[in-house]
Amino acid sequence: MYPPPPPLGPAEKPVYAVPMHFSRFLTFPCLLPCVLWASTSLASAAEQPSAPTSPHFPASEELRHLKALGGPQLSPDGKLVLFTVTDATADGARSHLWLVPVAGGEKPRQLTFSPPADKRGERNAQWSPDGGSIFFLAHRGEHTELFHLDMRGGEAAPYDLKILPPVDESKEKNAIPPASAAKPAETKPAEKKSDAAPEPLSIDVTGYTVSPDGRWLAVWARDPETPGEKKQKDAKADASWVGHETHGTRLYLAALKPDASLDGGLKPVAVAPDVHLAVWSPSADKLLITTEQPNQASDLGPAGAAWLVDAATPDKFVKLDAVPSTVGGAAWRPDGNQIVFAAKTPEDAPPGYDELFALALNDAGAKPVRLSAGFAGQLNAAALFFTPEGSVIAPAGIATHAAVVRIALDAATPPTPIDLGEPVITNLATNRKQTGWVWQAESGGHPVKLCYAQHLGDPCSTLSTPELAPANLRSIEPELVRWRNRGLTIEGLLYLPPITGTAKVPLIVDVHGGPFGSWEDRNDPFAAFLLGHGWAILRPNPRGSSNYGVKFSAANKNDLGGADYEDVMSGVDAVLAKYPLDPSRMALMGYSYGGEMAGFVEGKTDRFKAVISGAPVIDQFSEYGTERGSWYDRWYFGKPWEHMEDAWRQSPLSGAAKAKTPFLLLQGQSDTTDPVGQAEEMYRALRQEGVPVELVTYPREDHGPLAVGIFGRPVPEPWHGFDGRQRIVEFLDKAFGTATGTTEAKP
Repeated sequence: MYPPPPPLGPAEKPVYAVPMHFSRFLTFPCLLPCVLWASTSLASAAEQPSAPTSPHFPASEELRHLKALGGPQLSPDGKLVLFTVTDATADGARSHLWLVPVAGGEKPRQLTFSPPADKRGERNAQWSPDGGSIFFLAHRGEHTELFHLDMRGGEAAPYDLKILPPVDESKEKNAIPPASAAKPAETKPAEKKSDAAPEPLSIDVTGYTVSPDGRWLAVWARDPETPGEKKQKDAKADASWVGHETHGTRLYLAALKPDASLDGGLKPVAVAPDVHLAVWSPSADKLLITTEQPNQASDLGPAGAAWLVDAATPDKFVKLDAVPSTVGGAAWRPDGNQIVFAAKTPEDAPPGYDELFALALNDAGAKPVRLSAGFAGQLNAAALFFTPEGSVIAPAGIATHAAVVRIALDAATPPTPIDLGEPVITNLATNRKQTGWVWQAESGGHPVKLCYAQHLGDPCSTLSTPELAPANLRSIEPELVRWRNRGLTIEGLLYLPPITGTAKVPLIVDVHGGPFGSWEDRNDPFAAFLLGHGWAILRPNPRGSSNYGVKFSAANKNDLGGADYEDVMSGVDAVLAKYPLDPSRMALMGYSYGGEMAGFVEGKTDRFKAVISGAPVIDQFSEYGTERGSWYDRWYFGKPWEHMEDAWRQSPLSGAAKAKTPFLLLQGQSDTTDPVGQAEEMYRALRQEGVPVELVTYPREDHGPLAVGIFGRPVPEPWHGFDGRQRIVEFLDKAFGTATGTTEAKP
C-alpha cells in the first residue's frame, strides 16, 4: 500500500519539484534587465509532435510532451509571481523558474536555464524578505547547492557551505580495511593524514529557510561522505549494518550580511537527526523544528518530535513535549505566542488522517487544542496562513474537491470552505503582508491555470503562463455519481466518451491508490487518453478513501477486499443501470492500493474481461516484511504473525486459485513501497493456475515515479510511461475485441 508522503518543507510543493545553479543558466553576457526577462526561445530537446488542427483526445506520444506548473510565490511587494515550469518528459522533466507580473500586459519570462549536465533543473525557490533577490537549490557539480540571485542584475552564485563531518564511519571500531592492510606512505608521522585534523566538507542541501528579517540562514543536510568512507566504498568494504546508521540529516545556522553573503560559517544546531522541517518565528529569533528518529524508528511507531531553538544559542533547545509524535507541517501565529501544526487525529483512523492543532507557547502546561475535530474532509499543513480576524487558512480535501478552508483559532466554528471558483485549488500562497494571493486552479475538462486576486475570495485573475501542452488537446468534464452500500454513500467520477447512436461503450473501472487517497475532479490527461479510445471510466472513492471524514476513512479497517470491494462493484451496477455502458466489455485497473484491489477482483469475480494491476500488494505477509515501513499497514490488520487469518483473508493471493480473468502487472524494479516481489508472486501464482498473465518490470523505477509517468506527468524516464500506456491499450483492445487502440511506435 501507499502511505501518505512525509511532510514538506515551506519551500516545497507536493507532487514532485526540482533544484539548480545559476552561474551556468545564462549562456550569454547579461545586463540587468536580461536576468529578469531572459528570452524563452530555446530549442526543444525532443521534437514536438505535430499538432492536429482540431480538438482531439491526446495520443500517448502527446502525453510525453506535457509540462507541469507549480510553486507560485508572490513577491514581497505584491507585483511579481515566481513559479516553476517542469519540462515535459520528452525534454528531460527538468524544472525552471519563471516570473510574471500580476498587473498584466507582460508575458511570462523564463528566469533560469540549465546546462545539459543538469538532469534536474531548479527547485525550492524563495524570495528574499525584501524582494531584492531569490534563493534556490541546484545540482551543478558534485553537490546540491544553495544559490542566491540578486534581482538587480548579475548571475546567481552558490554559497560555499561546508561543515566538519559529524560522522566518519571509517574511524569507528572494526572499520575495514584495517589501517595495517595498506602499505603506509613514506612520510613523517606528523604528515600522515590519519594524524591531520578533519577538513571541512561540502554538503548536499536538503532544505533551507531564510529568516523574516534576512539576517539568518538555516539549512539542513545529510552528513557528507568523508574521504575515509569513500575509500572504504572504493575498496568494496561496504557492508551495511541495518539499524545502526550513524549518518543523519542535521540542521545548521549561518548569519547573513545585508547583501545576503555569509557572515561566518555554518553552526550546527544540537537537535538530533533526522530534521524534516524548520520554520522561523515572526520575530526571527527562534526556529520551530520537527525531526524524525533515525534508523526507521517509525516502523515501530510514530517517531516525530518538535523543538524550539534560539538562533543566538543554537546549542540549546527545548523539546515541545505537548506536540505528538505524528507531527507534520507547522506554522507560527503572527504574534509568535502560538503554533499551529498538523498531526494524526486522536480518533481511530489510518496513519495520515491529520487534524490541525494549536499550541500556546507562553504556557508551559498548555495542551494542544483541536481546531478541526469532526471535519468531513482531510486537512494538511503544507501551507498555513493567518488572518487578522483570528483564523487560519489551510488546504483541505473535501470529497472530490481540493479546496482551502478558513478555521477559527478558538475552535468555536467548524472549518469553512472558501469559494475560489474551481473544484481543485492547490499551491495557495501570499506574501508576508498579504497584499495579494496566488494559487493554481483546475477541474475536469479545464486545464490548470495560475490565478491572482488582491483579496482572498475575489474572482481569479488568470495570469499568463507558457504553454503547458500540445495544441488542441481535448478533455471531458466528469459527472459526479453516488450510490449506497452497507449504510454508506459512495461517490465516484464518471467520464463518458462522445456517444453516437445507440451503441453501448466499454467501461474501465479505475481504483485510486492508498487506500487512504481519493479521486478529485482534476484535469486528467490520462483519463482523456483513455476516453480517446472510446472507453468510459468510473473512478470510485470506496470506503477508506480520504476527504470524507474519520468514520469513512476508517471503515475498511481489517476489511481490505471486503466492503471496499463491494463499494466498487455496487458502483459498477449503479452506472450500468443508468448509462449506455456495455456490461460484456468491462475492465478494472489500479495502481498501488488500486493494484491491490485489482488482485482482489481477480479472485472474486469474472465480470471483467481484463484486469490491470500496477505495483500491487499481493501477499500481506511477505509485503509487510519487505516494504519500506510497516506502520501504515499495521493499522489495518495488525502484525500478520499475530493475525494470520486476517492477513491471509486480506491478501489477494488467497483468491488466486479462483482466478480466470487475463491479468497484466506493471511494476517498478526499484519499488520500496510495494516491492517487485509482490508482482512476481502474483505472476507465478496465476501462471501456474493457467490464467493468462503478463508481467512487465521497469528498471530504476520506484513506486510513485512509475505511476506519474504512466499517467502522463513529467518524469525523467523518457519511455517507461509511454510503454506502460501502450501495453494497457493493447491489453484492453485484445480483451474487448476492438481495434480502437493503435500502437504508436517510438520516434
